[in-house]
Amino acid sequence: MDKIFIDLPEGKKVYFISDMHLGAGGYGRTMDKEHLLLSFLDEIKQDCATLLICGDMFDFWYEWKKVVPKGYVRLLGKLAEYTDKGIPVYFFAGNHDMWAGEYFVKHIGMVQYYDTAEFDISGKRFLVGHGDGLGPGDKKFKLMKWLFKNNVARWLFSHLLHPDIAIGIADYFSRRSRSATGTGDSIYMGDDKEWIYLFCKETEEKEHYDYYVFGHRHLLIDKKIGNDARYVNLGDWLTFYTYGVWNGQTFEIKNYLPNEH
Repeated sequence: MDKIFIDLPEGKKVYFISDMHLGAGGYGRTMDKEHLLLSFLDEIKQDCATLLICGDMFDFWYEWKKVVPKGYVRLLGKLAEYTDKGIPVYFFAGNHDMWAGEYFVKHIGMVQYYDTAEFDISGKRFLVGHGDGLGPGDKKFKLMKWLFKNNVARWLFSHLLHPDIAIGIADYFSRRSRSATGTGDSIYMGDDKEWIYLFCKETEEKEHYDYYVFGHRHLLIDKKIGNDARYVNLGDWLTFYTYGVWNGQTFEIKNYLPNEH
């Protein structure tokens, strides 16, 4: 597993965001959310040392050899502005954008992961990822994810379907997945059924991290594990419009909804 060291300069912060699901809710809602994200990114740019996007930036994303889904140019341009200015942007592919290929890396300049990664930030250890498929349960989802990532299935999807048809099918499954694991599942299921929490707890028994930071659950969760660790779930930008921020001393979850929104 990769380990990234970040030594925060004085006055700088690390920002975490997940589950924006751009594309969900249609064109109008996506445009409103994209402008909101641009406002957020402009506001934090002055003190942002590193930006971590913990998955499901899009409600659906797929890359053909020479085709990507249209739209989102303002957000992608703003992220490219970050990387052009030397602000690292780490992207953890989620279950809705698991088919991200080289586009974000080659054309936007982001660092991309398909699994968890470890960060040492000012001496504190963070384990970061999207969170899908972690823990002992959720076997139905894990089987579906394996099928969707299967090379044969991906080849058939890419070569036998026109992108308009393929994206229409994918949008249907994205809506079904979101209703099963997103806005329709907005309650904490209990310590024995929260797979990400169980994953963090099992990991902590083997190796210590100060913070476990994930998305995927669309819930605001800040839960102690043992005496010295915290499991943080970042919420989403469908209901909560929340993000995490680490200033070198404290980790906070904050809400971003300017008055005009």
